[in-house]
Amino acid sequence: MTRITDILPAGFAAGHWVGRVWDPATAGPRVVMATPGADGDAAVVDITRAAPTVAGLLDHPDPVAVLDQAEETQRWRLADLVAASREHDPARPHLLAPVDLQVVKACGVTFVDSMVERVIEERCAGDASRAAEVRAQVAEALGGSIGDLRPGSPQAAHAKDVLLRQGMWSQYLEVGIGPDPEVFTKAPVLSSVGYGSRIGIPSFSAWNNPEPELVLLADSRGRLRGATLGNDVNLRDVEGRSALLLGKAKDNNASSALGPFVRLFDAGFTLDTLRSEEITLRVAGADGYTLEGCNSVSRISRSFEELAAATCGPHHQYPDGFALFTGTLFAPTQDRDAPGLGFTHRPGDIVTISSPHLGALVNTTGVAEELPPWDFGIRSLFGYLAAEGLGVNPAVPVALA
Repeated sequence: MTRITDILPAGFAAGHWVGRVWDPATAGPRVVMATPGADGDAAVVDITRAAPTVAGLLDHPDPVAVLDQAEETQRWRLADLVAASREHDPARPHLLAPVDLQVVKACGVTFVDSMVERVIEERCAGDASRAAEVRAQVAEALGGSIGDLRPGSPQAAHAKDVLLRQGMWSQYLEVGIGPDPEVFTKAPVLSSVGYGSRIGIPSFSAWNNPEPELVLLADSRGRLRGATLGNDVNLRDVEGRSALLLGKAKDNNASSALGPFVRLFDAGFTLDTLRSEEITLRVAGADGYTLEGCNSVSRISRSFEELAAATCGPHHQYPDGFALFTGTLFAPTQDRDAPGLGFTHRPGDIVTISSPHLGALVNTTGVAEELPPWDFGIRSLFGYLAAEGLGVNPAVPVALA
């Protein structure tokens, strides 16, 4: 039996939680908030009339006040939504990714440990059988001091010179310790999947892994308004062949998972709360295999503010806001099959990403080509909002239209 604390953290009632639910009765997505229920469960309340889109809600001068003042039109039990989501039943109300019009961006190589693994992928050219050998070579070349480097510092520039002389420089080291972070587009608008959904691993990949990450939500001005959990599904063999294949490695059917809800920043939950967040990962395979790991956000090499500024500013605007994967410390090296081959997913793996302040995101792996196609896009959303009488200006809350 699923408990509230399996989805939302203890003390969740003190927070402000925003999500989206697919409502079969109206054949479309509803913006919702999670609140305590009378029966010990959490209630998920429809606030679409107050905030037709999550993007518009986050652009409101006070999104917390919108939640506090919203009149509910219907509600569901969280346990029922979770059950339908885990059972992949489209005929019942179920959870969606808690973002809509935001562009889904991602920062890569923001932790030294994962940076080293990217170097290994590159040196292996996507061949997992060479990973152990190359890992030892890279570790010897890097030594033990690189983890203390501040990206863009004179010390980092000196380390770059040393590595160049050793023939070990890499494009991943450039973004890991150089002046500019890596920022790329992870997924198109409305393509991310939510809690319980299957996540897609394309059939052409034989070396891949989950990436448990903290995801920040920004409004149209680039102001950080909340956070959620994310799985930046990665194909190590594809990206290892060439960094120019990053799009093929990162953006596939159901390869971006977000949820369970966005927690808004408020008086009791701020950006500083997340600077020491511990994001845990557990992969449970149908074959009995278990993988566990941790993404310690405190070890990130660039601040949240630096990553957001590299994403949005005078050089690039996002009029509907953006979701920003902040990178991961976790890079699995534990062997699943033959020694030296490391970890890779199998269909049916249950992937759980959780943290003390954001709850738990649970998904099951599947073959990307066999999963339901993504077919509800921006035109579908605008058509739905118009049919519901919310089409005056669906990018902002009705109260501001």
